[in-house]
Amino acid sequence: MDFSKIKKIYLVGVKGVGLTMLGQYLAAQGVEVSGSDGPEKYMTDEVLEKAGIKVIEKFDVKNLPADADLIIYSTAYSAATNVEVAAALAGKIKTLTYAQALGEVFNQKYGIAVVGSHGKTTTTAWLGYLMEMSGLAPNVMVGARVPQFDGCSLIGNSDYLVIEADEYQNKLENYQPKAVLLNNIDYDHPDFFPTEEDYKNAFIEFIKKISSKGFLVANFDDPIIRKIAQVNCKGKVITYAINEAADYVAYDIKNNNGRQYFKVKLGVEDEDENETRSYRFAGASLQDDRTDELGDFSITLGGRHNILNALAVIAAGVELNIELFKIRKYLEEFTGTARRMQVLGEFRGAAIIDDYAHHPTEIKATIEAVRQKYGNRKLIVAFHPHTFSRTKALFNDFAGSFAGVDELTIIDIYGSARERHGGVHSRDLVEKIKSNNQASGVKQEVKYISTLAECEKYLRGHAERDDVIVLMGAGDIFRVGENLVKE
Repeated sequence: MDFSKIKKIYLVGVKGVGLTMLGQYLAAQGVEVSGSDGPEKYMTDEVLEKAGIKVIEKFDVKNLPADADLIIYSTAYSAATNVEVAAALAGKIKTLTYAQALGEVFNQKYGIAVVGSHGKTTTTAWLGYLMEMSGLAPNVMVGARVPQFDGCSLIGNSDYLVIEADEYQNKLENYQPKAVLLNNIDYDHPDFFPTEEDYKNAFIEFIKKISSKGFLVANFDDPIIRKIAQVNCKGKVITYAINEAADYVAYDIKNNNGRQYFKVKLGVEDEDENETRSYRFAGASLQDDRTDELGDFSITLGGRHNILNALAVIAAGVELNIELFKIRKYLEEFTGTARRMQVLGEFRGAAIIDDYAHHPTEIKATIEAVRQKYGNRKLIVAFHPHTFSRTKALFNDFAGSFAGVDELTIIDIYGSARERHGGVHSRDLVEKIKSNNQASGVKQEVKYISTLAECEKYLRGHAERDDVIVLMGAGDIFRVGENLVKE
């Protein structure tokens, strides 16, 4: 599709982060963009307003512009559930899903896709920031608001396009990447991928698309990626890990005053002691004899998972010929994205933090990072489980994810647009955690609260000075934090 000939686009479900970032990008190209969604307030509202995208807060067939060149819709909706999608698919105007439309844009560029179960948003934004500040003028699309981007997208004049690529509903089938950063593979989206093998295969098929001229940056701390990366990728495979055999190795990790400090060295696989590799640093070459050091790095983001994200960005930056001093400087300057351990402010002396964690692995990583930053201060977590299918499929993992939390509140499950109920309840999770704690002798206050309004009321009457309160989940629990910090 030739987007240069498209003048007017309409987006159904425009407040979703995917369509928001795509809409912001297209509007910056001079396309007239408008769309529709529900009346609820979203954190994307501000981004859409700044981008000049008109939003109609009601779904109605009459909203569809007769002179639109293209209609794009979120797959949160279908012809069966949304009147605008039904009319668009039955009409004469070309209509695409969000992933199909993003693929049309991505595949015409030097496309770099960041994929994996966790860390996509942070890694995409981090790499985009590094490339932008280093003068590469990239186009970047991130599934969250990035304060240093003033939105969800960066618009550049180069051929580079960096995207956060979601595996759900086989969206990866739409993209033909030149390069891929593969963070991790950790079973998720059980409503779409029936088995762990199905889920893993989505990533295998994706990295098979990389040509012999492309490259894959792969996390070798992940045992699944260790097995699949080199046997399935035709391009160059660049590996990274913490204290393990890989091309880029982080070690001597320290934490001080809210920062993480670490060293990076170039490594080789243990089985070939005589192997040498050449790494490019803006024209200079370092011969790897298993002792080469890249030196010291520091980052403002907490947690072991962000050391791994940083390594991915370092490795990709080197492959893109960015000078090492720039990589070091801009890696440290990056401040993160919205809803990823985002400090919203304080409520009566208690720190209020918003975090998007909605998978057991992400929950553990966030708790580790919070403890790293705030030490032994009283930690209160309000968790809003996201989707019934995920909660049911990973039930035991969720129940074991909250170690280190002093007080835990679990709210009714946030169902997606595709599911409103399904064989599990937040009360079940509360009882399982209590049972586990009793069996292991752990003292932890765990309670069920049905609604966000009740959660907010509870926290208002319960929070004390120096508490750390984390509002956790992929739904709209962030609203509780926003209300608290208004005082």
